[in-house]
Amino acid sequence: MAFELLVAVLFVGGTITLTLIAYFLMRLITGGDPDGQERDLASSIIFRVSALHGLILALVFAQEMIDYQQLRNETATESNAIADIYFDAGRYGGGHAGAIQTPLGEYISVVVDKEWAILGATDRLTPEAWAKWDAAYAAVLDLEPTNKREESLRNHMLERLYTVAESRTKRESNVADSMSGIFWFAALSGVVFIALAYYSYPPQRRNIVLISMFGAYTGIILFLIYAFSNPYSPPAAMSPGPLLRLQEQIRHSISQPPQT
Repeated sequence: MAFELLVAVLFVGGTITLTLIAYFLMRLITGGDPDGQERDLASSIIFRVSALHGLILALVFAQEMIDYQQLRNETATESNAIADIYFDAGRYGGGHAGAIQTPLGEYISVVVDKEWAILGATDRLTPEAWAKWDAAYAAVLDLEPTNKREESLRNHMLERLYTVAESRTKRESNVADSMSGIFWFAALSGVVFIALAYYSYPPQRRNIVLISMFGAYTGIILFLIYAFSNPYSPPAAMSPGPLLRLQEQIRHSISQPPQT
């Protein structure tokens, strides 16, 4: 929590500072209060640049929120697919359950304990998790159904394994397509240009407060965009909640005595 607060303060404080520096620099360059026509022109520029700047921030913020929600849905889809495979392996019987369930349990542990943090740091999935997935996949491929029930279970497990692989790929692509430097250049240059155009207003206390409010709110929006751009790392790191709940469900099922 302290780290998230520090980053937020840096964003907000940074944009306020950048705004005021640009404002006073423009006041220094122009050398005083403008006349009526110059003030009208400055107001017109403020309006147009602010509209474009606000549109850019709104579109990027909306896209980051959509990607964040899609990742949440993909994690739930992956967890549901793993649960189907795990419990279908138990239904298959014939002593084959362990060869499928063991690597799946290890896969969940690797994703939760290692891969989630590694994705935030390197933008890449771990070979270890892929190896666990591959072990479960090979075990399902080796099944030799003797009746329609076993054949149906095997086909369903294979289908759900493909779903897990697809969800993994989407998880990686989500963080790999993070925000580029071009956006930050456009966002910060918009803050500067808007602040420059405020020079037509005298540096009175209330005007300075209002200009600082513009910088602070822009900083908040930029902080949220930054936070949601990497859902695997603070300050807005998403918890692998569905996988954690599945892990707990599996542990509970193992600890339960068999029904007689």
